[in-house]
Amino acid sequence: MRAIKITKAGGPEVLKACERPMPEAGAGQVVIKVAYTGVNRPDALQRAGLYAPPPDASDLPGLEASGEVVAVGPGVSLSVGDKVCALLPGGGYAEYVATSASHCLPIPDGMSMRDAACLPETYFTVWSNVFMRGGLKGGERFLVHGGSSGIGTTAIQLAKAFGARVFATAGSADKCDACEELGAEKCFNYREEDFVEGMKAVGGANLILDMVGGEYINRNIKSLAMEGRLVQIAFLQGSKADVNWAQLMMRRLTFTGSTLRPQSDAAKAAIADQLREHVWPLLGAGRIKPIVYKEFSLDEAADAHTLMESSAHIGKLVMRVAGE
Repeated sequence: MRAIKITKAGGPEVLKACERPMPEAGAGQVVIKVAYTGVNRPDALQRAGLYAPPPDASDLPGLEASGEVVAVGPGVSLSVGDKVCALLPGGGYAEYVATSASHCLPIPDGMSMRDAACLPETYFTVWSNVFMRGGLKGGERFLVHGGSSGIGTTAIQLAKAFGARVFATAGSADKCDACEELGAEKCFNYREEDFVEGMKAVGGANLILDMVGGEYINRNIKSLAMEGRLVQIAFLQGSKADVNWAQLMMRRLTFTGSTLRPQSDAAKAAIADQLREHVWPLLGAGRIKPIVYKEFSLDEAADAHTLMESSAHIGKLVMRVAGE
């Protein structure tokens, strides 16, 4: 099968086409003929040598895909011919990929394969961190950094749909406008505005979802309301900060975080079950949707990574492998 491999740690130019053997479906697994695969920042981190795949995962990048089931292993209820989108342990930059059947979800009603390929990585991440780990409730004040990213545009829509007051940060007027159109009450342009003062003015955030880290750690803590929660999902500006941790005790704060890829199959299956129950009906009804910025071909993987790392996009990037 045709695939895109990482030839060595480096920039987008290290992504090259190759031929690989067809994957096989093990117990509890399916093989999917990939129609589209999403492009995510963890793919770029893996390519740069900063995010190694789990030992039992494919070395090919690609953490989500949509397509058709073409083979099933023992103990699988899905059937050949089923159309699905799926969270992957890796291997999405290829014509075929194997993954756990429990990490597959049906294509939402009325949604294209292209858009469905942009769901799993971001929706698994947002749902597990904002709702399962962060415990967001209706009426609470929620702040998401990187509001115009794939994670951000998903978090804004989901939080709004479940009744939260949503705030965001982004780096340009256009990006802030996009966040507010999706449901943010206010998006702070971090180049011109202080989100700390902005959040204090509305009573502080009950929950913050952050992927920035670095200097934002202290600023996030200052932005939290009493008994607020901070959920960390990445450290784009570094994982070290000088913090007065007494604030956690005095204001009864919670600081937690997670990464998705290393979690067990059972943990990911539990997230999939909650998405199927609580979120897929909203997608099928058109109340929320993936925001797709640009489509590339599989051979344009380097171009997709270049755009990803520029942060010039709003929403998700996707690559066409076989199409609809």
